[in-house]
Amino acid sequence: MTPQAYCAQKTASASSSFTAAFRLLDPRRRAAMEALYAFCREVDDVADDCSDQAVAQTTLNWWRSQLIARADRADGADHSGSDGQASGTVCHPVIQALGPVIDDFDLPIDDLALIITGVERDLYPLQFNDWSALDDYCDKVAGAVGRLSARIFGRVDEAVLRYASGLGLALQYTNILRDIGEDARRQRVYLPEALLHAHGLHRADVLSLGQTPQLTEALAELAQRAHGLYDQALDDLPAWAVAQQRPGLVMAAIYRDLLKVIQESDYQVLHQRIALTPSRKLWLGLKTMAGWLPR
Repeated sequence: MTPQAYCAQKTASASSSFTAAFRLLDPRRRAAMEALYAFCREVDDVADDCSDQAVAQTTLNWWRSQLIARADRADGADHSGSDGQASGTVCHPVIQALGPVIDDFDLPIDDLALIITGVERDLYPLQFNDWSALDDYCDKVAGAVGRLSARIFGRVDEAVLRYASGLGLALQYTNILRDIGEDARRQRVYLPEALLHAHGLHRADVLSLGQTPQLTEALAELAQRAHGLYDQALDDLPAWAVAQQRPGLVMAAIYRDLLKVIQESDYQVLHQRIALTPSRKLWLGLKTMAGWLPR
């Protein structure tokens, strides 16, 4: 199996939200997004599927060394960093497929490495003291993906990258809200301590999976912040870039609609995973392709 075929196979199991966005791309950009998605999936699976913390950390270090090896091979420079991580040899099919994409679309290795750094946070006890700490984490696991995707979709400038970063945070906030119960069962709480304390809550209240009025109010505040991030991202997107960034806008439309459905459910996310039907996602995708923006 070729590296490209491996990535395409990995992407075939993606959610219909991603596949709907990928359909808008020409073959070259679709293959590039498949390579990026496969990289994100491989790295994220380490935190989700590996029960041994030491093994998971070693695996993420190996993925980082693969990026370093690819960067060194591309420009002959030493990208090992202050930790002296050895370059090694590029051998994973995802990195082999991603290499030409990095070159063709000028993808910053730093953003790819940020994704690994963000996933590392999930290996250890999570605690975000305030919104700033949560945003820093979200930028690593989602904002970086947004910036990399924007470069694949089309031409970027500072405003487009700002839009992509903000949209990444909005999508991740929506994920956090949707997965509150699932994450709690894994002993993970992504809600900032400041938010919990403002509503008279503690981590233990989330982990107990009890739907209290206080928790509902905290989740409502998280949802409102997510809406603010969507609005700001759309405000940041220049008019000239809207057509090129349409795949990301499809994702925004689907996830913002999901956010509204969660709100309409009165935040009943502790014991169920709320999702949109494929037909609703298709309808939102078609609307967005026709020029509608998810405000």
